Amino acid sequence: MLTFWRHGYETTSIADLTDAMGITAPSLYTAFGDKRRLFLEAVRLYAGDPEDTARALEDAPTAYDAARDLMMTAATVYTGDVTPKGCLLASATASGSAESRDVQEAVAQVRQHSAARLETRIARDIADGLLPNDVQAPKLAGLAMALMQGMSVLARDGASREDLVAIVDAGMKAWPRGRGWKDSRSSKPKTKT
Repeated sequence: MLTFWRHGYETTSIADLTDAMGITAPSLYTAFGDKRRLFLEAVRLYAGDPEDTARALEDAPTAYDAARDLMMTAATVYTGDVTPKGCLLASATASGSAESRDVQEAVAQVRQHSAARLETRIARDIADGLLPNDVQAPKLAGLAMALMQGMSVLARDGASREDLVAIVDAGMKAWPRGRGWKDSRSSKPKTKT
């Protein structure tokens, strides 16, 4: 996984992978079939169980908390001490040729699944009156996803965890305020300004 994360899907060679894994090319092909399947397995491991993500989003007190937690986790992962900087999903397929289009689409589906789960959580808050009725759940989920993708690029460019946390805090100031809204880091309810 780390080799793909560092070098990207297309530029990672079988030799790079076998060196990193300490196996021979025939062993890699026997275990995974090809580079594509190995990469997709790495993506599956990186992204984790989609149901765990869905549960975390659903179990958060509000969609605000769900989105903030998602982005704070990203800030931590993107600036890990033992992993390459940024997001594997964004870094490994940021550029690619037509030959790897199926891999790019598979990675896009992982991101789209996360966005759809967040969108569902936002829609629940709209229905529950916690967010204004004029909030467009797809757009608000898209804002969170765009922030995370941008944070990945910034981490690759050297941004620190503290820098990314500050971006999360700034981004969450754009979150619409609804009935009974309060900042999750404060016990005092916030008022609309």
